[in-house]
Amino acid sequence: MKKISKYIAMAMMAFAFIACEEKPLDPNSQVIDSNTEQNDFDKWLVSNYVEAYNIDFKYRMEMNESQMSYWLVPAEYNKSIVMAKLVRHLCLEAYDEITGSRDFIKEHFPKMIHLIGSAAYKNNGTMILGEAEGGLKITLYMINNLMLDPDYLNYYYFKTMHHEFAHILHQTKPYSSDFEMISGTDYVKDTWNDAFKNDADAQQHGFITPYAASEANEDFVELLSTYITNTPKFWSDMLKTAGKDGSAIIEQKFDIVYNYMKNTWGIDLNDLRDVILKRQGEIDQLDLDNL
Repeated sequence: MKKISKYIAMAMMAFAFIACEEKPLDPNSQVIDSNTEQNDFDKWLVSNYVEAYNIDFKYRMEMNESQMSYWLVPAEYNKSIVMAKLVRHLCLEAYDEITGSRDFIKEHFPKMIHLIGSAAYKNNGTMILGEAEGGLKITLYMINNLMLDPDYLNYYYFKTMHHEFAHILHQTKPYSSDFEMISGTDYVKDTWNDAFKNDADAQQHGFITPYAASEANEDFVELLSTYITNTPKFWSDMLKTAGKDGSAIIEQKFDIVYNYMKNTWGIDLNDLRDVILKRQGEIDQLDLDNL
């Protein structure tokens, strides 16, 4: 046992020595340094995010912007370029197209998008797909696993972005308290991961996803983000799966979501969904590699 401990200690010392060795950072490094000069991607971000939307798009690892309670790795440079172009095309410009200008995104969208290369896991084993902090920042994880399949993109990134953006909207202008009354005492708080076997089980109980059952605000934004990132066929199939009772609850809640967006923000979710789906179909036509 003493030998094993000795070898472990020696290995840790060797790792510490390697980790602390100082080398000049590459200009494209994914770890921020105060002396890092702007590369071509940085300049592209200034033009397409900072000047266009007043959004700071961070792809380098910054200690003060990262959750130190998780074991995380930086986002890869080339994957970050692809994600920056996808976020602009599939999210920001979708709202521009619906509202007629960049003003809506400029005023309400979080002022920072932060990319992390790896996944983050909570103590209960659930994986965090994204986080929003006080309406100011959205963090997206698993950038190094990026694939261009629309279903994959929605599941890991864009449903999350719309979900978090919807939180900002309802925190800015609250939705009707009637929404929370529909499911009332059926919300299960932090036990949502154990409360349902799968999405279908949650839907039969009136929740679009298991996470929607955690509390009313999550229910509201899960309905919105699921609706606009999926096809009409997906929605109709989901209602069939939910059954008579489950679908009635989901539809009653979604009516409030739809009317809230229409009457409060002037956004028709059917139109927004059409634009998002159209733009998903254009991914293969985008130049995602060249700046």
